[in-house]
Formats: sequence, C-alpha cells, structure tokens
Amino acid sequence: MKLFFPAIFLFLVGCSTSKNTTSSLNSSIESHVNLIKQQYAPDARTAVFTIEQKGKIIKGETNIPEAKASFITRLQSAGISFIDSIDVLPNAQLQENNFAVVTISVANLRTQPKHAAELATQATLGTPLKVLKKSSSWYLVQTPDQYISWVDAGGIQLHDSATYASWKAKEKIIYTHPFGFVYAYPGSTENKISDAVYGNVFELVNKMNGAFEVKFPDGRTGYIPIKEGTVYNVWAKTRKPTEPNFVQTAKELMGVPYLWGGTSFKGVDCSGFTKTVYFMNGLVLPRDASQQVNIGTEIDTKNGWDNLKAGDLLFFGTPAKDGKPERVVHVAMWIGNGEFIHASGRVQVASLITTAPNYDASEHKRFLRAKRINTDHVLVDLSKTFLYL
Repeated sequence: MKLFFPAIFLFLVGCSTSKNTTSSLNSSIESHVNLIKQQYAPDARTAVFTIEQKGKIIKGETNIPEAKASFITRLQSAGISFIDSIDVLPNAQLQENNFAVVTISVANLRTQPKHAAELATQATLGTPLKVLKKSSSWYLVQTPDQYISWVDAGGIQLHDSATYASWKAKEKIIYTHPFGFVYAYPGSTENKISDAVYGNVFELVNKMNGAFEVKFPDGRTGYIPIKEGTVYNVWAKTRKPTEPNFVQTAKELMGVPYLWGGTSFKGVDCSGFTKTVYFMNGLVLPRDASQQVNIGTEIDTKNGWDNLKAGDLLFFGTPAKDGKPERVVHVAMWIGNGEFIHASGRVQVASLITTAPNYDASEHKRFLRAKRINTDHVLVDLSKTFLYL
C-alpha cells in the first residue's frame, strides 16, 4: 500500500475539509475513473477496472497494469492526495497459479462465484484460461476470447507458468465428433471415464487398437475412437472458413437446444452458436452478439439479400432512436437462398423471404445489419495461432 501526498497539499495538514470540498474531490476522482475506463476497460466483460474511494483510500482492482499506472499518474498530476490500495490482478493469493486448463467436457462460467448465478459463457475441456483471483472454491478467469467470468474449482486444473508451459508443449488430440465418451479401455464401449463434445482437447499419449490414448489436464487417462478425434495441429492447419464449410458445420448443430450462455454441443445461445460454428472452422469470435457486431465488414442489404454470402452474420435488435443507443440482441448466420440459421428455442433454419414457409417475420422486422467476417477480423486464427500448443 503506497501513500501519495503531492507537495501542493502539505500546507493543508490539520485543516478541516468542508462537505462541498469532499464532494468536489469525490466527483474529480470519479471523472478520472470514467476516463480510464473509457480508454482501457470500456467493456466490463473483457477487462476489470473497479475503483471506489473510502476517504483518502482509493481501493479496487484491475487486470490491466497500464490502466492503474495511468490512473495514478492522473491523480498525482491533479494534485489529489490518496492512499493507493488498488490490486493488480492476478491476485497474490493465487501463489503464482495464474493459469488453468478446463478438465471437464464443458465448464459453466458464471457472472458471480456461485452456482445460482447467471451462466455467462462456457469453456470446453482443454481450454487454457488466465486466472485472476479466487473466492472460496471459485476462480475469476479469462478465456481465450477475453471473456471474464467465474468457474468452479472442480472444473479446472491450476498451473503455474512452468507446469502450464509443460502442458502446452505436449502433442494434443481434438475431439471432432459432436458428442461421445472417453473410455477406460481401447475398443470398449463400457467403463466410461467422461463424456466428450466437439472441441475437447486432450494430451496425446499413444495410438493403439483403433483408439487414441489420451490424458486429461488433471492427469486422468482414457481412450477415444480414432474416427472421433484428430491430431490438433493437423486439425488447425486444415481449417478452411469457406461458404460450404460454414453451412455444413452450422447444420451439424441443428436441433441443439437454446441455452443462455451456452457455447457447446450441450446447448448454445444465439452468439454461442455463431461462435461455435466459426470455431469449428478455425476462427475465434468475440463472445456476445453485441461484441460480434463490432467486427467485420458491413454488407449492403438496402436492396435485398443478393450481396450476402454463406457465413455472413446477421444482427437483430433495436435501432438507435430518440437519443437511445442501438441495442443488438440477436445474431444469426446466412446460409443462402434467403435463409439463415440461428439458435432460437433450438438451432433451426428460418427465411427472410416473405413467401417462404419458414419465413420469420419477427426477426425480419428487427433486422439491423449484416457483417462479413474474415481472418483479419477475428480474435484468433487457429491455423496461425495454436491455443493449445
């Protein structure tokens, strides 16, 4: 904890402070907080910058060291005396276990450190996480798409930098079947070790009797049929985000139930669906529809749908009006012939052609814009950046 008293304030020691002065000081600090948030942490889903004032104590936390440094500099330049009690994450309580890997087929990440909290997103087995802090048996983590949320300790394996580097260096297998199991013995369909879903990543131990012997991030071992998995670096290098591939992979999720916060074959929300489809084609999108709309190139749809290509994302919501900002609340993917596929109740196909039997009038009415996403727009291109190696 560091105490800052700019020289300009030394002569005030021992003087009383009026309520108006205190109020003015609070307002000044709040304005600095807001400016730093705008610069470094405009989206609380992907960055932490929470600050509060208790007398002269400025307390809070951030996962962006530059944000704290800039904030402190601003306060000092403004001649504000304060006691620095701002924690830079990862928290020291973690004892350098600042990394984790998901150990179950699908881990549920929540908005608060409790099972009753809202589901924020999901992370599949083998997903690497940055660990920011701990609360009881929960950890605040950041996913590869930068999303920050809480995960139960039972779903992850903690690592320090050395053990994490060792795990990353091992050859990996990615599970490419929509849903299945890891078995205790090769060729067996009994004695299940775990369930598995598309995108699960394991350490490759051996290949035998038509099965991959795999190791979980927590040390368990088992077997998956060779036809249900692929060596990860082969899979990543062969991803081709083409129109036919977008359509094919999207339709593999047909019928998967809608799940708020879902991003896996166990359930998806609207943006979790588009995110999963793009991941299956080697591209990592931002998590939410209101984030996905900020990337890509807008496609002209003023005169109809002829300019759209399969894989383009369609965004729906409420346009800006009467001083109120635009609200993007839904996203779907164009598949051609006037149709789009989206998660609404379940993953299903609908049409924007008024004469089509599957015409969706409600979505048509709230359509906002379409965006085309290429490899330059995404958070990660898995053909170039191997998250798991």
